Amino acid sequence: MKQNLVFDAPRRGMPPRHFADLDDDGRAAAVAELGMPAFRAKQLANQYFGRLIADPELMTDLPAAVRAQTAEALFPDLLSIVRAVECDAGETRKTLWRAHDGANFESVLMRYTDRNTVCISSQAGCGMACPFCATGQGGLMRNLSTAEILEQVRAAAAELRDRDGEGIARDGRLSNIVFMGMGEPLANYNRVVAAVRRIVAPSPNGFGISARSVTVSTVGLAPAIRKLADERLNVTLALSLHAPDDELRDTLVPVNNRWKVSEALDAARYYADVTGRRVSVEYALIRDVNDQPWRADLLGKRLHGALGPLVHVNLIPLNPTPGSEWDASPKPVEREFVRRVRERGVSCTVRDTRGREIAAACGQLAAEG
Repeated sequence: MKQNLVFDAPRRGMPPRHFADLDDDGRAAAVAELGMPAFRAKQLANQYFGRLIADPELMTDLPAAVRAQTAEALFPDLLSIVRAVECDAGETRKTLWRAHDGANFESVLMRYTDRNTVCISSQAGCGMACPFCATGQGGLMRNLSTAEILEQVRAAAAELRDRDGEGIARDGRLSNIVFMGMGEPLANYNRVVAAVRRIVAPSPNGFGISARSVTVSTVGLAPAIRKLADERLNVTLALSLHAPDDELRDTLVPVNNRWKVSEALDAARYYADVTGRRVSVEYALIRDVNDQPWRADLLGKRLHGALGPLVHVNLIPLNPTPGSEWDASPKPVEREFVRRVRERGVSCTVRDTRGREIAAACGQLAAEG
């Protein structure tokens, strides 16, 4: 397997520095560079993370004389909306974003009765080359900056706040973040970890979302999984497994040629042991490819042996991409797969699928437009 499947060099430049890229010390230094008193750093953080404002012209506690200077230095326009589509009576909204260099990526906001979740991207495209994934078919353009990641979160939180409260959890507040959009989060490790730190940090230094409500997915970059465990952020780890055997996974998830199923599961066990958090195993069920009864048995056996009670299988009915040869498994096959995994003593449920009519599988909207 080519090395660039895992850590492909970005082909375009990163965006200009943004306030959200900076940690506490960086914010203090940036404010000092502008000749403003130190307390402005906390003031700007409260505006961005607390009030969800990214335009200094709207920051009423900032002197009018310094707003333009602050905007130019710390709040460049990073993203614009190319297209936004809704379904599920407006409860699912997918946004296609365009960055300063023309790179496109997506986020999906999903409202439920008990939670509000945004699925965000960590890269423009993806270099993992999984053949059943729309993003993987398009290849990797570049990593996203920390601020580009956080802007997806801020935009979702602001949208929820500004909508009417009908049917929205927690009075219209964003409750869950999942790094399951475009890209492999752990291939953009430093920026993703920085974004997670801002997401979970209490106001005014972050969005104040519980680490337990943040999920970081990976196709199985074993060393990075162990490194993430040692960060002690205690977010939920989601391992996209998709096959219990190396022979099939080498094809479905090409990074398996570098880190085999056993290595990915060993790293997941290390994560569970260090954090005390149960690992979620993602398994896209594909008709006549990975849905055989014997694979369900093997999946249950391997997970029970590697992780015991510290694992939950999240079966995902495949959301087919246009022109793809891949299709979702029939419901009877799905039910039998669940039964067999559970029979091995492993928790297993089927994920609620949203947004099929708006091409909500990651990468589909970008591929269309």
